[in-house]
Amino acid sequence: MNININKIANTILLMLDNKVSHLNDKKLLILLFLIDYNHLKNCNSKIFDETYIKTNRNPQAKTMGDIFEVIANNEDIDEEDERLYIIQELLDFLDIEIFQKENFIELKFVKMEEEFDKSIFSKDELKTIDKVISLYKKHTPRKIANVCFGIDEVRQTKIGEIII
Repeated sequence: MNININKIANTILLMLDNKVSHLNDKKLLILLFLIDYNHLKNCNSKIFDETYIKTNRNPQAKTMGDIFEVIANNEDIDEEDERLYIIQELLDFLDIEIFQKENFIELKFVKMEEEFDKSIFSKDELKTIDKVISLYKKHTPRKIANVCFGIDEVRQTKIGEIII
């Protein structure tokens, strides 16, 4: 679990500042994939150091998907579990509200005192993040999930395998 939670949290803050519509855990995970995918293609590196797995609905950020499952299901995890550290780091930046829907649990992000810190990103990283946020700001999670299946690497990867 070597993800860059500081960059992920700051990206969420930027999305909240930019009033990204329909921002929940599902949309965030897809946006993280699209940001990392675009940055990898254009700059030969990922921004968040996350691993993305193909599911039948969309690419899934492996570590953050697991973190959101723990939060959504209010799971007790051991003090030594690295996921606890990641959750605590994330909650230092923002609050997460849990909404029980009829067939699923949705997580929404709430800005607290922390402000977006652009100094932790390179100029190229900020360019990629801004581009993806601008492109998909108003899209629903389902619509941007469909965008992912227009990407050859996503279509060619078998369900359950690593895309990037």
